[in-house]
Amino acid sequence: MRLYELAWKNVKNNIRNYFSLILSLAFTVMIFYNFQNMADSEVFTDLGKLNEDYSKMLIQTLSAVLGAFMIFFVGYATNVFLTRRKKEIGIYIFMGLTNQRIGRLYLLEMTMAGIVTLFVGIGFGILTTQLFQMILLAMSEIAVDIGFSFSIKSVRITSAFYIIVYAAFILKGYLNIVKSSVLELVSAGRKNESVRFGSVALVWKTIVGAGILSYGYLLAIKEGEEEILRNVTAAVVLVIVGVYFLFAGLIPAVFQGLARNKKFLYRKERNLWVSQVIFRMKKNYRTYAMVSVLMICSVTALSASFAWKNRYDSMIHFRTTYTYQLLSSRPDLNAAATRLISQKNEIAYSTSIPILMLSDEETSAGGHNTTSAPTALLAWSDIRRLAKDAGLNLDMKEPDTGTTIEITHLYLISLMTKRTNVPVQFGGRTFLKMDEVSEPYLGYLQETMSFYLVSDEAYASLLPLGRQLYAYNYQIKDPYNYKASADALGALVSDTESNYTARIITGPDSGRDREWIKILYSLCVFLVMVFIMASGSILFMKLYNDALEETGRYDILQKMGCSYQTLKRAVAKELLVSYALPLLVMGVSSYFSVSALENVMHTTLAQIRLVSVGLMAVFFYLCYRISLRVYLKNAGIRRY
Repeated sequence: MRLYELAWKNVKNNIRNYFSLILSLAFTVMIFYNFQNMADSEVFTDLGKLNEDYSKMLIQTLSAVLGAFMIFFVGYATNVFLTRRKKEIGIYIFMGLTNQRIGRLYLLEMTMAGIVTLFVGIGFGILTTQLFQMILLAMSEIAVDIGFSFSIKSVRITSAFYIIVYAAFILKGYLNIVKSSVLELVSAGRKNESVRFGSVALVWKTIVGAGILSYGYLLAIKEGEEEILRNVTAAVVLVIVGVYFLFAGLIPAVFQGLARNKKFLYRKERNLWVSQVIFRMKKNYRTYAMVSVLMICSVTALSASFAWKNRYDSMIHFRTTYTYQLLSSRPDLNAAATRLISQKNEIAYSTSIPILMLSDEETSAGGHNTTSAPTALLAWSDIRRLAKDAGLNLDMKEPDTGTTIEITHLYLISLMTKRTNVPVQFGGRTFLKMDEVSEPYLGYLQETMSFYLVSDEAYASLLPLGRQLYAYNYQIKDPYNYKASADALGALVSDTESNYTARIITGPDSGRDREWIKILYSLCVFLVMVFIMASGSILFMKLYNDALEETGRYDILQKMGCSYQTLKRAVAKELLVSYALPLLVMGVSSYFSVSALENVMHTTLAQIRLVSVGLMAVFFYLCYRISLRVYLKNAGIRRY
């Protein structure tokens, strides 16, 4: 029999094992192709040049993340599959085949599986292209015409990337087989990921892991200014390393301690599954750590997605707080503006407030202030009156003569997380910023200026250092009729030395330049789906292989008289621990990762995090129920 015929026969005979490999890899190929195809399509053209550029940049960025994940996932899947097949492949040595010929047999088998995977992945990718775009744009609440799009460029990119990655890992497997001894090939199915650790090693790993993880958590929630990006990056690395040490040290140490407690061990079926958990933890701790990290990424990305959607809605509401705004040097403009607007629109509410414009020379402000944004001061009594007139919240303490409050606009993400005790200078005087609020007291104007709230006394003392202007703000009852009064208000615009008046008009469609944010949070949901599927698939594959290894053990236990129900309960508890431990680690770690996200987004995400963790728990419970049935079947545990 020729080598390629034997390879094809092996693929057909092991179709169940190859099916799980092909299905999992084809899913990642399909998603990667759809991302590439969407970036190459014209679906975003109707959104405008800025939104199109930002949307395609986001897709390419997430494609890079997905590509990095694909490298990791293909490597893991092929390695697990090779370990599972090594024992079977090793038998060919006793048939007279050399390691080189066995390696070539493996290459042929994996090449056949890889070709099928590529065709299935791209084929389903092409079939689901329109559905993918419809779901993405429906989640983004963007109304554009969607047609079937096919890009040969996307096929080439996806194929080339997958072939390079896949070929690299199966070549690695070939070299592994060539260099392996007969004993290594035959016993590979039961080879641990690492040697068994002694008590000293476990204690050392526990102490190091706890220290690294704690420091990573501390950096994640630490406030800062320019150093926040460095802290977050370091926190990500430290948490990944800390989770690795957690599963390599602390958790095995805890279960070893439980195993030494005889009163605990010999109750119910614990002696059947506790020792198995210890063995599996020492064997598969890298897998558990990997799954936990993927789940942390999933919860964080899903929380970010929900947060960005809420932030987008809030930003649009922020910008449309007022339909018309006038910034003028005239203190008597309100009556004239009200009369002009009332000719064609009914005013829902209006406000006016004096603001003190300071020159750059008179200002040295921290926080979100930039050299391109003018700085303006507001008096406490004036902002209190404005908030009452507009029905806005005023949930802050009145500043004293030496403190100030920054009134900023809503940011999608800000790396300046330190919002209190920041020194700010106005006219040579130093004020301490005690808080930062983003209530839309001045609507769209807050996006163009840096406003600081000071006491009435401080405002009066600083008045000679700047130029006082007046902001007039109007919201009409029918915002869609905003164009009707636009021309009339245009007559008030002036740029003379004695009369400066500027006009801002904000309609319901004012957020169109930010629709790329909708694409951002929708893409995050797709990325979360990939991470969730990957974490579930990795743990499922590992438990699937573990069950096949335990066939002999459970066969002996059943012959010794252990009932089906007893073994089922023991397996159920063992698998429950396997799924619950990564979920528990994720639940704790996600608190700190989402807290870091709260700092940079200046928002509260506690409820979103709980919902995200709940969704992960439901998904893992479903995986657990499926795994239990498959494990019992593969391990040969059955009723007699």
